[in-house]
Amino acid sequence: MSSLQEKYKKEVAPAMQDKFGYKNKMAVPKIKKVTVNVGVGKMRDEKQQEEIKKYLAIITGQRPNARRAKKAIASFKTRQGMTVGYAVTLRGKRMYDFLSRFINLALPRTRDFKGIDQKSFDKNGNLTVGVKEHIIFPEMIGEDYKFLFGLEVSVTTSAKKREEGIELLKLMGFPIKSND
Repeated sequence: MSSLQEKYKKEVAPAMQDKFGYKNKMAVPKIKKVTVNVGVGKMRDEKQQEEIKKYLAIITGQRPNARRAKKAIASFKTRQGMTVGYAVTLRGKRMYDFLSRFINLALPRTRDFKGIDQKSFDKNGNLTVGVKEHIIFPEMIGEDYKFLFGLEVSVTTSAKKREEGIELLKLMGFPIKSND
């Protein structure tokens, strides 16, 4: 069991139960999954796409799935079935390991980072954060990368309200700015 998972069971769940008055501990919101997405729409080169796949697999510890265009859009120069991105869905132990590295190592290495804005949460308490450069992850130290790419990290929770999701991720250790 990872340290983040233990923290959830020992500290976060009881604190959430006290604050929001859940009668049953199974009603306490938890993190369901983490999705990491990379768009490759502008990169027509196969070698660049292979590099992105390789780096995404190193960062997440799981092979990415290709996301294909559902229909052709002339203005975007896409054809139906063309690869427009890669995605990885993490659950369980891999999810907690990735989140631990993301919170404690990657986010602090982001240039001019002052915390995650509360506007990044949707109405159901799910968080979506854009990362401009993939080199903030500790796995990329020492790698000989030829280009930089951005990615999107979405944390899906079982929270019903936005406030519950914000509080859950704050207690989990996410550096979330307060709206003061």
